[in-house]
Amino acid sequence: MTVLVLGATGFVGRALVPALLAEGVSVRAASRSERRGGPAGVEWVQCDVRAPATLQRAMEGVDCVYYLVHSMGEASRRDFRRVERQSATNVARVAAASRCRRVVYLGGVEPNGRPSEHLASRLEVGSILRAGAVPTIELRSAMILGNGSASWRILRDLALRLPLMLLPRWLESESCPIALEDVVTALVDARRVPLDRSRWFDIPGPEVFKARDLLMLVGSLRGRHIPALRVPFLTPRLSAGWLKLVSGADYNVARELVLGLRGHLLPHDDLYWGLTGHPPRLSVREAARRALETEAPMEGVGGWVAAKEERLVATLGHHEP
Repeated sequence: MTVLVLGATGFVGRALVPALLAEGVSVRAASRSERRGGPAGVEWVQCDVRAPATLQRAMEGVDCVYYLVHSMGEASRRDFRRVERQSATNVARVAAASRCRRVVYLGGVEPNGRPSEHLASRLEVGSILRAGAVPTIELRSAMILGNGSASWRILRDLALRLPLMLLPRWLESESCPIALEDVVTALVDARRVPLDRSRWFDIPGPEVFKARDLLMLVGSLRGRHIPALRVPFLTPRLSAGWLKLVSGADYNVARELVLGLRGHLLPHDDLYWGLTGHPPRLSVREAARRALETEAPMEGVGGWVAAKEERLVATLGHHEP
């Protein structure tokens, strides 16, 4: 089997490619810029999902396509949904014209209330792909715990850099976070799950967590007890500015994270784990611990300052984990 990984250089793609290779799969990894190196056995191809001609070349001889591309951090907030919509349409059309037999898409959990622009776009991309001629399996996850995830980085920085934790209402949101390793297993399995038509599945982690409890857990893993103050009227705009100040995250990414937590992000079911026989192996605590232990130090003056801040804050509320 030959698979094409669109988004191979991203957070999830970098972990998925070696996992597929370990299964004996021929992997063609797509990148918008010319690339060399990486795991042995990978065929790199230059491809832009916004350019159908490059997609046609990339999909030649491919049996399965993994769609891991998201445009929120690249396009302006005003047009990223248009870019995502057109990109998904391109992939669906080119896949239908090729010999591709399956598309696998990693999306996000549908919230119980009105979705943010980011979540709405991810759901729309899934709908476009599932409406295409090629059978598509859409996997919907909540926060993925692992290094390289923008939402994990924000969570981690809040837990380790704030001497006092402000608790706006959106931190009461509940979800089932999942370890990167378990997401990769779900994606690897997706290429062989029996599928007679396009379907979507939630891939929940093993536990339900409120966002504030997740923050406290991450802090405790570094020996911190975080004093907390409830501020129920902190608006999403102010919250995003606060997150950017603390974590250095892109403002739009921070804003969409906050808006995405206005409602609960709980799964409809965990049917997918029964189909694959590979339910999540890692608890939320273990996934967070691994992410903290394997993170690379930030470079430059910014990294030095951040490390100093974290050490100072840690001394203010230290306890043994």
